[in-house]
Amino acid sequence: MQLRNPFTTIVVTGVPGVGKTTVLNKLLEMLKSEGIEAVVSNFGDYMFKVASEKGLVKHRDEIRRLPLQTQLELQRWAAQAIVKDAAEKLGEKGVLIVDTHSVIKTPSGYWPGLPRHVIEELRPDSIVVIEADPELIIARRQRDKSRYREDMGGVEELRELMSMARTAAMASAVLTASSVFIVENPEGRPEEAARRILELVKMLR
Repeated sequence: MQLRNPFTTIVVTGVPGVGKTTVLNKLLEMLKSEGIEAVVSNFGDYMFKVASEKGLVKHRDEIRRLPLQTQLELQRWAAQAIVKDAAEKLGEKGVLIVDTHSVIKTPSGYWPGLPRHVIEELRPDSIVVIEADPELIIARRQRDKSRYREDMGGVEELRELMSMARTAAMASAVLTASSVFIVENPEGRPEEAARRILELVKMLR
């Protein structure tokens, strides 16, 4: 089994509302200024793309209603498609950034966002966990009126989710001998978190 991709691969995770999208946008700007070619692939977008191509769904929300076995297969297909597309766009010096979650909270419990059949397809060099103070995350969620956060809860629920996210990231990393890199995203300074990830990329290249 191939243990690594020819290009640097990092999986970036974080609980909803932690500011992951903003940090990744800053990171892309920094990578470009450093002359490092990079692509960001959103895992959820790829799941919908593959499901649509296979005629399984017409809308993204329909994915969660598919049989569990089908959803698991979709995860594998999405991971394969992400790596395949990156291979076509990047050389050995490029960077693939996969935007996803290490854990997903559902009514049936916590589910791993990076189970074995996904992480072994992505073959990351590192799994990044972006974190912030729980009170800050809740404030960010409340300000973001464009998205409905069905898993929004109180501070203690969020602390538990963040703890689960770290645990899930480490469990996934064990399967591919990847590092787990914790990054704090302070309020109003996403460039600091982005720079930390940039430093990680440089160490891995």
